[in-house]
Amino acid sequence: MPRSDRFAGWQQCMTDVVAPMEITSPHADDFWADHRLLRIEDTLLWPTRLHASRYRRTPRLIRQSDPGLLHMTLVLPGCGKMLVEQGGLRSAVEPHDLYVLDMSRPCDVRTDDEPIVGVGVDIPRSLLRLPMSTSLDHVLGRRLPGRHGFGALLTQFITQLADPSDVYGPADAPRLNRVLLDLAAGLLSRGLDRETALSPETRTRNLVLTIRSFIGGNLHDPRLTPAAVAAAHHMSTRHLHRLFRREGTTVAALIRSQRLDRARRDLADPALAHTPLHTIAARCGFGAPAHFSRVFRAAHGMSPSDYREVKLREGAEPVR
Repeated sequence: MPRSDRFAGWQQCMTDVVAPMEITSPHADDFWADHRLLRIEDTLLWPTRLHASRYRRTPRLIRQSDPGLLHMTLVLPGCGKMLVEQGGLRSAVEPHDLYVLDMSRPCDVRTDDEPIVGVGVDIPRSLLRLPMSTSLDHVLGRRLPGRHGFGALLTQFITQLADPSDVYGPADAPRLNRVLLDLAAGLLSRGLDRETALSPETRTRNLVLTIRSFIGGNLHDPRLTPAAVAAAHHMSTRHLHRLFRREGTTVAALIRSQRLDRARRDLADPALAHTPLHTIAARCGFGAPAHFSRVFRAAHGMSPSDYREVKLREGAEPVR
């Protein structure tokens, strides 16, 4: 957009995407913003980078338009400290953390002079699987850690959805939206210390997502077995198998497929072309190279060395 139109254009964008706001910026005369909008059913994600600015929802603007949204922002590296205020609670939110606002209430968000970098998520309040009586007063405007627990799972999921290299189709939207809503509900319930308020179905899905994340983070460990996974989550192996039977797989099959996927990516990576096969096998949790070769051949129809040669040759061929 022409420089003279950028700030007004950004104000209109925020009105259309979220709700009318008072927006000010020390860079209004030379404003820039990079913004993408991703719609997943009734939920919106918008990765954005922009100049330092301030956003206020006032009682007058709320009377003018109340979309009934919960707004969440994942703050990313490169962003200045976000100063967030709602309901008398003030927080300083830094990269890798999140905050949640109720757009039906007055709020104030700003960075003083550093860029804003993050992913906004707007969820209709009615879609969250929390009891109607649940008050969010204790989480609104508060810094929510994004490095552990549900915060880490939600951060990882939002980041993956916002990655332009990951392409999803319309048929994926219902499942993606369900996962996003469940993780958001889990994060809010943990913040309220009210996880028991979640429905049994939501708690089960969140537990499965937590276990999947644990497996993905421990593939390098050859001691990663269904029994070890069950012990790490304080449940019996029988209960663990029952959870994943509903997912249409087994824990052992999931561990094996994730290890093979990681090995396949490493073998196709030109940066790892000179990494010995036994190193890749160990990094992916395969204890013996012979076992790795046997399992890989059964899955992909060729040995790891042949697979690497094919993929590296494909990558080296010129594009016509």
